[in-house]
Amino acid sequence: MKNTLLIYFLLLSGSACAQFIDTSPDRVKTPLVVEMKRIGTLKPRSTNAIESSRITVGCETLDRDFTDFSAYKAYLPPLGAKKIRLQAGWARCEKVKGKYDWAWLDEVIDFAVANKIEPWLETSYGNPIYEGGGGTGLLNSLMTSPEGYAAYDRWVEALVNRYKDRVQEWEIWNEPDHPMQKISPETTAELNIRTGEIIKRLQPTARIAALALATHTDTTYLGRALKVFADRKKLGLFTWISYHSYAFRPEQSYTGVASFKRQLATYAPNLLLRQGENGAPSGYIPSFALDKYYWTEYSQAKYDLRRLLGDLGRDIETSIFTIIDIRYAGETPVLNMKGLIQSDLDKTVVRPKVAYYAVQNLTSVFDNRLELIPGFKATTTANESISVFGYQQKTGKKQVVSVWLDSKTPTNLFKTMPIDIIIENGNFDTPVWVDLLTGQVYEIPGKQWRKAGSTYTFSGIPVYDSPVLIMEKSAVNLL
Repeated sequence: MKNTLLIYFLLLSGSACAQFIDTSPDRVKTPLVVEMKRIGTLKPRSTNAIESSRITVGCETLDRDFTDFSAYKAYLPPLGAKKIRLQAGWARCEKVKGKYDWAWLDEVIDFAVANKIEPWLETSYGNPIYEGGGGTGLLNSLMTSPEGYAAYDRWVEALVNRYKDRVQEWEIWNEPDHPMQKISPETTAELNIRTGEIIKRLQPTARIAALALATHTDTTYLGRALKVFADRKKLGLFTWISYHSYAFRPEQSYTGVASFKRQLATYAPNLLLRQGENGAPSGYIPSFALDKYYWTEYSQAKYDLRRLLGDLGRDIETSIFTIIDIRYAGETPVLNMKGLIQSDLDKTVVRPKVAYYAVQNLTSVFDNRLELIPGFKATTTANESISVFGYQQKTGKKQVVSVWLDSKTPTNLFKTMPIDIIIENGNFDTPVWVDLLTGQVYEIPGKQWRKAGSTYTFSGIPVYDSPVLIMEKSAVNLL
């Protein structure tokens, strides 16, 4: 029933269920007022209904037991993100020298594959059971002895042999440039080559993301690492250079990203960029990325949508950090509240946040059925900075245009600005307006749009600091 507030999603795992997901058409309530006729709400699509997409959701820190996979796994298929990123956790797999316990990782990988989710597996971090084997987190994690490196090699080989039939995408080491690690770019490059060669020897078709940089602005670090790859003639090992790009206004990241792209073009034009970790918290956090700011569930959802669509609009594969709030261990445990799902300090699921539903709305539209419009051109009458990107269906070429005001850090305001949008070489029969944050869909009155040849002019279209869509009605699945 449409009025049912809670529903149990029965998944392929048998007993797993996501009991706190609201499936009603008004599952997200905001002060947004739209003076158009509402015709419905986007219908979420599970991973089993989506062939593929370029959207990852983070399942990080399971290797250190900071989250509980069994608590949240049922929420992954209904979210619609087709990939998950996680650390493989050498120290959790090998607690006794020479003996590997894969049970925890088997649960994650097998659940993902059963639900048509692609695991993206990272070989971080070290293992302190070996002298010079490194640590289990960002601080002093890298191996420092021949014994440690040899044990790491053996583990990577065992890891790839176990999962090469289920895992196609790999990443080497998390945030080597982070101030807590201070690993030189040359050392990082050699580690990536060492690990990449093991992966490719055992799985020649593997796709590997190199570097996993903590920043999107340190072109010196990137350049020195790329030089090692080039000098060693090992650039061909890698499909992507991955990076993390935290900025309070997400669009600020793209100046640095553009610099990264120019460096890649110099060394390896075929290497792609991949955004591997980014997301906002849903409340004030005293530490971690994007800290000391009074975030809310509204501003978190806006940020996450802008980050994902800013990447996709620039043809960058993208990831949202993270599926659930992370409980970091220590004398005083703290929560990193970047999760799409609210958790508490005992790692229990409380409920999905507004951002969960926002990402659910986004994944229901942006999958492999869409492609970027070559040479897309649009102009607007907005009197402040605005992001506009154009997509088209691969079959039929009907279009989807995403647009939002991007001049500020996301706010808690829902006041819209009416603007005109002129789209060259458009292709719409019956365009509708979609608010991705709520999933609500509205008719665009005939008096507010017109066509002259292949040019479409939309008048008085409401926009605000969260992405909205103009898209073809026939492409919308409604609840």
